[in-house]
Amino acid sequence: MAALFFLGLTATAAHVSPRGALLRSRRVRSFPALSSVPSDAPPSKSLKAMTMFSNTYAKNTGTFFCSDPGIAAVVIKGLAEHKDQLGAPLCPCRHYDDKAAEAKDGFWNCPCTPMRERHECHCMLFLKPDDEFAGDRQDISLEEVAQLIAAMP
Repeated sequence: MAALFFLGLTATAAHVSPRGALLRSRRVRSFPALSSVPSDAPPSKSLKAMTMFSNTYAKNTGTFFCSDPGIAAVVIKGLAEHKDQLGAPLCPCRHYDDKAAEAKDGFWNCPCTPMRERHECHCMLFLKPDDEFAGDRQDISLEEVAQLIAAMP
């Protein structure tokens, strides 16, 4: 469901409990996608910074990106957008009533407190090696991030 936010889609999504029970349906809001930027536009400074940060942090913590590189690209894009909008890389995979206040608080700024304390990344950007979704990569190039973002509908 989080990927829908990043893709700029509007859809009805089912909310599923941790045990897999269908709880209710809800409307997922549409957000402007970065793909509205011309594909020949150079990547933003924040996208470069968040890509470099992600690569360094994965290596330093012994974590890996998701086996689907599109997940890493979408999360990095969301972090970069929040860095541009809020001045901090607020976790893009959560809903906030007040993003500016959350960014100022810092708890959900990447790397968030759960990641720093327990290596738990809700976004699936930084995964433990034994996680079933973990790939074998600890780096992704800026060019690959830009290509994956540009290919999004």
